[in-house]
Amino acid sequence: MTAVGDPRDRGAVTAEIAVALPVIVLVLAACLGGLGLAAAHLRAHDAAADAARLLGRGESISTAQQHVARTVPSARLSVSRPSGLVCASVQLEQRVMLVPIVLTASSCALDGGR
Repeated sequence: MTAVGDPRDRGAVTAEIAVALPVIVLVLAACLGGLGLAAAHLRAHDAAADAARLLGRGESISTAQQHVARTVPSARLSVSRPSGLVCASVQLEQRVMLVPIVLTASSCALDGGR
């Protein structure tokens, strides 16, 4: 018996790699997209917290919107003022592998500027 494999198996590894490689690339792209999504969500949360603090100190809504636009381009800011608080919510759309995902981050601060 020799260590050489069956001649009919020639090219089997190449065929398996050819089938598995697109799947590996797809999984890698999904992982990188998820990391980008997490980073965008963190930026949105930081922008919402900063906007809430700005509004809590008495700054105008346009100042808060400008800050959000600088921090997270293409994001929308919405503001609410429940009892004694000012809450800022930042919403943006990200795409992961051509799938649109809407991210929302909110933060509240004491409304001392009123």
